[in-house]
Amino acid sequence: MSNPWIREAIAIIHADANRSSDTHLIPVLLPALPQLRLYIKDESTHITGNLKHRLARSLFLYALCNGKIQRDTPIIEASSGNTAISEAYYARLLGLRFIAVMDYSTSSEKIRRVQKYGGECVFVDDPRQDRLRARELAAEIHGHFMDQFTFAERATDWRSNNIAESIFHQLSHESYPNPHWIICGVGTGGTAATLSRYIHYNSSQTQVCVVDPEYSVYYDYYHTREECLTTQRGSGVEGIGRPQVEPSFLPEVIDCMIKVPNAASYAAIHVLEEMVGRRYGGSTGTNFYGACMLMADMVQKHESSALAMIGCDAGKIYHDTYYSPLWLQEQGISIKPYGEQLCNFLLDGIWNPISEVEDSSVIKNTTACVK
Repeated sequence: MSNPWIREAIAIIHADANRSSDTHLIPVLLPALPQLRLYIKDESTHITGNLKHRLARSLFLYALCNGKIQRDTPIIEASSGNTAISEAYYARLLGLRFIAVMDYSTSSEKIRRVQKYGGECVFVDDPRQDRLRARELAAEIHGHFMDQFTFAERATDWRSNNIAESIFHQLSHESYPNPHWIICGVGTGGTAATLSRYIHYNSSQTQVCVVDPEYSVYYDYYHTREECLTTQRGSGVEGIGRPQVEPSFLPEVIDCMIKVPNAASYAAIHVLEEMVGRRYGGSTGTNFYGACMLMADMVQKHESSALAMIGCDAGKIYHDTYYSPLWLQEQGISIKPYGEQLCNFLLDGIWNPISEVEDSSVIKNTTACVK
């Protein structure tokens, strides 16, 4: 490559990665389920505190290697927070201006973190308009729209040096080195695509289950393939779920989807905190609730194996929302039924369905989600 600045920028990103260590794989004790093992891939320990740190690095390298970013190119992204935080970090590393276009409902702590790394925030009232506004802004100021929702599934190398390879390496000395399930949410779809492609590439029997918040369109799209699906609001779980189908979500490569009520996601992070002594964000709660549903199905089938789920970001970002009784009350959300359901399952190994969940068809029986 003839451009010295691009060569230097790529070297800076590689050096930053070389200074970083891998994230932990944390075992979750399950005394009532001795035949099962559950692990959390704790992505909250990245320097920017979330799963999207990997994606941001890949997106910057992808854009640099494709000649989209030059020495003075402003970077614009549509993001509800975590990708914006991580991209702001890399933009500052390279001395570039960074602007995040985000929904007004984004947590104040995420906004503060974007700004801490020198990023700017532009807000939209309708979360469906974030990509359009980002694209317009990039044209106005002659910047590069990073567009995570298009490029997430192709910017990351799914053959090696990715989160999937890390998980399997860390499981290699465990009782079940090839987990039956890996559970993740879907924001862009990049993580699900990377996990699934890596598994297929290595001819593993592991399956990928994607969990989706109740106000997201991905679950319905998975079953209908109707690309025109939209909702009038955000998902209610920051970092995952979208009000419209995004290009990087590839339903063909995943094995199962479960739709999780937001109240269940919020309850799950409180239960998980009691189990592992760590606070995670709502998307990790969605993953954990889905993992428990899968484990309940495995108990019924008398299966023995492991499951790995993604721990997406740290709970301290959500101190004023998901962990706040006042916020939950203001939202009219009761997490108690789901908290009791999870606690009872983890104590006695019996999954007691919540009738209103079954009646509303928000969650399908896990036996129906396996292809």
